[in-house]
Amino acid sequence: MSAEGTEHAITTGEYIQHHLTHWQIQAGPLGTINVDTIMWAWITGLIGLFILWKASRKATTGVPGRLQCAVEMMLEMVDEQAKSIIHGDRSFIAPMALTVFLWIILMNTMDLIPVDWIPMLAGQIGYHAFGVDPHHVYMRVVPTADINATLGMSVAVLFLSLYYGVKIKGVGGFSHELVAAPFGNNIVLWPLNLAMQLIEYVAKTLSLGLRLYGNMYAGELLFILIALLGSIALPWESMGGTLGALGGFLAQMSWAIFHILIVILQAYIFMMLTLVYLGQAHDAH
Repeated sequence: MSAEGTEHAITTGEYIQHHLTHWQIQAGPLGTINVDTIMWAWITGLIGLFILWKASRKATTGVPGRLQCAVEMMLEMVDEQAKSIIHGDRSFIAPMALTVFLWIILMNTMDLIPVDWIPMLAGQIGYHAFGVDPHHVYMRVVPTADINATLGMSVAVLFLSLYYGVKIKGVGGFSHELVAAPFGNNIVLWPLNLAMQLIEYVAKTLSLGLRLYGNMYAGELLFILIALLGSIALPWESMGGTLGALGGFLAQMSWAIFHILIVILQAYIFMMLTLVYLGQAHDAH
């Protein structure tokens, strides 16, 4: 893999395919599990918990440090949004929204790490520790570029919406809303109302997960394509190879700077839509 410094070159298509292949294991009736997605989701989640724990440990009523200021600004922003959307008890929802926002930011930020670094390290570990060909060691480090992760989070939001719908309105009220909205409480319209409600829940769940996945997958793919600029040109020792590598570096930096906005924006959109859907569960139609 020329772009990863291994001993023989592979084609551009093989390079892209290698970076878009998950580290997978077969789990019997559970099917195939993307181990790298789960591992990096846990790692970024623990990093988020450590950041919040560190900020709380160093919190002071005097002059706050930079970490405390950043966490307090994020906390105030999320809490203000929760207040404006959720009309009821926010003791669980606001902290959950903060957790979702920070966690998705950290998972998205993995996209800013140069695409070859961690897969190359994983390949070398696999080769030296287990004798596995580095070309057969796969490692994708952006959990939100895996549709299983984003749809998993959106399904969790769906379950929370259903839970709060039943908790706030009661089983009877929630059931009545399913068959009485949006076209009115007419027994003839109940099947149509129920069908529309089910379509709405499915559409919201799919759009929530697919929006995040699509943006992060596209960003990951673009980083991979940019990385090829410096590896498919002429050898590094030649002028063409040097210019190709320089162009690839500048393109990577330019896209990374712009991608920071996408990283934060996608986390904000997911968090806001989560609050909106939970707010709708609190409101009666």
